[in-house]
Amino acid sequence: MDDVNKNNLWELYKKTKSKEIKDQLIIEYAPLIKFVAGRLSMYLGNNVEYEDLVGYGVFGLIDAIDKFDYLKGVKFETYASLRIRGSIIDQIRKMDWIPRSLRQKQKKIDEAFYTLENKLGRQGTDEEMAEALELSVDQYHDWLGKTKMLNMVSLDEFIEQGYESNITSSKKDLHYDQPDKIIQKEELQKALKESIEGLTEKEKKVVVLYYFEELTLKEISYILEVSESRISQLHTKALQKMRLKLGEFSDIIML
Repeated sequence: MDDVNKNNLWELYKKTKSKEIKDQLIIEYAPLIKFVAGRLSMYLGNNVEYEDLVGYGVFGLIDAIDKFDYLKGVKFETYASLRIRGSIIDQIRKMDWIPRSLRQKQKKIDEAFYTLENKLGRQGTDEEMAEALELSVDQYHDWLGKTKMLNMVSLDEFIEQGYESNITSSKKDLHYDQPDKIIQKEELQKALKESIEGLTEKEKKVVVLYYFEELTLKEISYILEVSESRISQLHTKALQKMRLKLGEFSDIIML
């Protein structure tokens, strides 16, 4: 369906709130659910079925259709992707399926990271982290791979929350933001910037390409000319470093 027909469909739905037209919109934008679910499934492995993620995403799409105002000039695909992702993540949080052993691994990695940074005055290498954890480098990489699901919400959620506030708030609304909220927002932006600056060049590239350019890990691996598994490791390490550097704001990179 071209943009003109889509706009006509939105105009009809806005005027009539017809169930038939709403069903047409759901069918038209259903591929968005599969796209978002596919990106999230990369983090979850076999812990949650892909079909379940798609099912959770349907509620987000329906919610997006109900709340979307096409007159604001925002692309529905962008807005709906945020709602779909939020719906899936909410359901995953409610499941509380992350095993205690995984959380313990994450805690040990955090402790080793802090210990090495205080001791060396810099971030530890993979080899140094593995030694501190009494693991081989391969075992350490395996831990990173397994704990990356704890960082799943990560930078996406921060970006989406900021974007969503721009959609739902007019300039007039922003003018009346409470001073404490403005200060907190500025502090969060500063902390986020500093956390990104603490990454290696390759880690920065992965973060930018994945979160801002919206490339897949496979596409990034092609661009940077390294394996997809290596990109996955860089991505996980970047989130790990950012979460530790964010301090009081670290919850934006936690499930």
